[in-house]
Amino acid sequence: MGRIIEKEIETITEAILGDYRGERAVDRIDMFRQPDKQEIVKIINGLLQIVYPGYYFDKTYKIYGISHKMSVKVEDVIYHLNKQIGLALQFAGSHEDGEAAAVAFFKRIPAVRAVLETDVEAAFQGDPAAKSREEIIMAYPGLYAITVYRLAHELFLLKVPLIPRIMTEHAHSITGIDIHPGAFIGNYFCIDHGTGIVVGETAVIGDHVKVYQGVTIGALSTRNVEKMRNARRHPTIEDHVTIYAGASILGGETVIGENSVIGGSVFITSSIPADTKVNMKNPELKFRPNSGGELKIQEFSQSEEWYYMI
Repeated sequence: MGRIIEKEIETITEAILGDYRGERAVDRIDMFRQPDKQEIVKIINGLLQIVYPGYYFDKTYKIYGISHKMSVKVEDVIYHLNKQIGLALQFAGSHEDGEAAAVAFFKRIPAVRAVLETDVEAAFQGDPAAKSREEIIMAYPGLYAITVYRLAHELFLLKVPLIPRIMTEHAHSITGIDIHPGAFIGNYFCIDHGTGIVVGETAVIGDHVKVYQGVTIGALSTRNVEKMRNARRHPTIEDHVTIYAGASILGGETVIGENSVIGGSVFITSSIPADTKVNMKNPELKFRPNSGGELKIQEFSQSEEWYYMI
């Protein structure tokens, strides 16, 4: 270590410690009475091993019978989850029973797995590039994000603070897919590609909905945040809707009717009737040689016969 740095270390440390003495959110240092993000990531990995045992299971366990192996894994994960739930409840000033929440959550896992089976099927039926359902489970970021969301959503329904959001933000950091754990999403949910998708807290999505990359199902405005905090801010997407890349659907009163198709890059802030196709007006390409000369314009042909104009 250089002499200048060695000389200044004590001064720098004292200055930083002095800065901690405020009452700001960033000054909190009681690290032993709040959830541990790294522990929650380990819990996610453990839950994936339980949900998809043939794909994620920890092969370091020297136990051959699946019942004994699963018993060890469940005991390990529920122990750590119970501890983190207790810390989250304490952090939030809640007096709810963390152990009861952990047990209730684990009892819901078979139901979560049943819904995830429909999500796998939706991805397989909706993506011609998928060679097998196993490929989807092992490789598709969309299914990873959906899986973590569905697990986090159950904790959200049990009113567990902090942990559900930490879980879905971890999936967001890995996949680029941001699904709030409070959103309600039906069966057969398919995310194709997925990068840049945003689904807000109060969004409601029906069954057999397919969403492509870059889609936002979000709030219309962030003004007057305190008034909006407990209000319905995000759209409803009814059954059998397809939303293509880059579309933005905004607002708590916006409803996309069933069997509708939302084209790429559209911006929607009002409801769309059922059985409707929404597209941008035909785009144009302009061509001119580098050396100058005649400008040529090519208009894309549009397979749809009409547009629902926003």
